[in-house]
Amino acid sequence: MNSILLILNQIASGDTLEQVAQVADKAQGISMWDMALKGGWIMAVLVLLLILAIYISVERYLALRNALNAESDNHFMNEIRQFIHEDKVDEARSLAKHTNTPIGRMVEKGLSRLGRPLPDIQAAIENEGQMEVSRLEKGVSLVATVASLGPMIGFLGTVTGMIVAFRDMAEAGNNIEIGNLASGIYTAMVTTVGGLIVGIICYFLYNLLITRINKVVFELEIRATEFMDLLHEPANG
Repeated sequence: MNSILLILNQIASGDTLEQVAQVADKAQGISMWDMALKGGWIMAVLVLLLILAIYISVERYLALRNALNAESDNHFMNEIRQFIHEDKVDEARSLAKHTNTPIGRMVEKGLSRLGRPLPDIQAAIENEGQMEVSRLEKGVSLVATVASLGPMIGFLGTVTGMIVAFRDMAEAGNNIEIGNLASGIYTAMVTTVGGLIVGIICYFLYNLLITRINKVVFELEIRATEFMDLLHEPANG
C-alpha cells in the first residue's frame, strides 16, 4: 500500500508530469520497428507465425484459383459429353487423365468405373471429390490455429511484461520511479497489440480461404451431378 501511495505522489509531482510529457513527445516519433523490438522474443514469435500464415494463405489461394475455372471447366465437360455421345470412352478417359484439375480427376474416376452400377460410379466420384477437397484444405487449419494462437501469445507477453514491471517495483522498494515500470508495461502493451494484429490478419485470411473452398466444393458437386446426368443421356436417348 505504501508503494502504491508513493507512485501516486510521484505522478502528482511536477517533475513526473514533465517526464511523462517528454515520453509522450518521443512516442509520437517512434517507428513500428522500434515498437516490435521493444516487445522482445514474443514479437519475434508472432512475426514468424504471421509469415507462415501468409505463405500458406497465398499458396492455398493460388491453388484454389487454379482449381476453379468456369470457362475451362465448361469446355472440358462439353468435350466429355461429346466423346460419350459418340461412344469414345477411351478418348474421354484420356482427356480427363490429362486434365490436371479436381474436376478432371473426378470425371476420370467416374469413367474408370463405367460398366458398373450407377450407384457405384456415383460413390467413386463422391470419394474422389472428398479427396480433392481434402487436398485443397491442406494447411488451412494451420492458418486458423495461428489466428487463435496469436492473441494468446500476445497475452502471454502482456503477463510477462506486467510481471517484470511488478518485479522492478518490488526491487526498487521506496525508490520507485515511473521509468522503472515503463519498460515492463511497454512490453506488455506492445505484445498485446502485436498478438491482436496477427490474430485479425490470420482470421481474415482463414475466412477468405474457407469461402474459396466452399465455392470449389459447390462447383464440384454441380459437375458431379452433370456427369451422372450425362451417363443417363445415351440411355434416355
